[in-house]
Amino acid sequence: MPGYPFLKGHGTENDFVLLPDHDGSVHGGLTDEEMAARVRALCDRRAGIGGDGVLRVVRRGADEGVRWFMDYRNADGSVSEMCGNGIRVFAQHLFDEGLADPREPLPVDTRDGVKTITVEADGQLTVDMGVPQVLGETKVAVGDHAWPAQHVDMGNPHAVAFVESLDRHGPVGPLLDEPDYDHAVYPAGVNVEFVVRRGDGHVAMRVHERGSGETRSCGTGACAVAVAAAVADGRGPGSTYRVDLPGGTLTIAWTADDRILMTGPAVVVARGTTGL
Repeated sequence: MPGYPFLKGHGTENDFVLLPDHDGSVHGGLTDEEMAARVRALCDRRAGIGGDGVLRVVRRGADEGVRWFMDYRNADGSVSEMCGNGIRVFAQHLFDEGLADPREPLPVDTRDGVKTITVEADGQLTVDMGVPQVLGETKVAVGDHAWPAQHVDMGNPHAVAFVESLDRHGPVGPLLDEPDYDHAVYPAGVNVEFVVRRGDGHVAMRVHERGSGETRSCGTGACAVAVAAAVADGRGPGSTYRVDLPGGTLTIAWTADDRILMTGPAVVVARGTTGL
């Protein structure tokens, strides 16, 4: 197999393989099954490059009003609607390569519509994640333990459960085992977040992402957690939460006009050529 270029990056240690494929000529001709197999090979942490998912960087026509499309797949090869940490890494790549101007808002098309990224004075990136959907209560379980959970949709589905401890030796410790959830509510699977409170407007979380397992961070998950915390606290729009994840910290603002702004770091750490 001929080699093709790749990059490796992460946002709060949620790591991705990036595939520059601007005109679709490198990977665009693959069938869905072939692309899924390629993603699994790339994300394999022992036999591949390793990652929680793959970001394919595709140029859109100017007539569509959006120049770039983030074609995202989970580590198991499944297609996902959106990836919050991934879109920051995607944008950072475009800025690093001179393909986008960091002084201007950058619109990026995703399967959940257009997201706009801006660069903060400290170099962190803020993404307008759109309007959250709070869809009522459900439940999740790990082993013999079960908790009520808030169903929040951030373009992809989340079940947010508040727990007493995130201790790896406690009830939520075996996160690498698939958490149980209501499959009727989430027929396409769900990202499960377990959350503890750290203070006023401050929470910490662990996450099990559908298609990837437990990850060091989840951007859309942090947004869902902030929304669920604000609802539980009787705050709603107009509130900001600090969300600590195993891989770092994200700041989530739920604006008065009902939009979610996610701010956090992104870095591209390596590049090369692979034939996987």
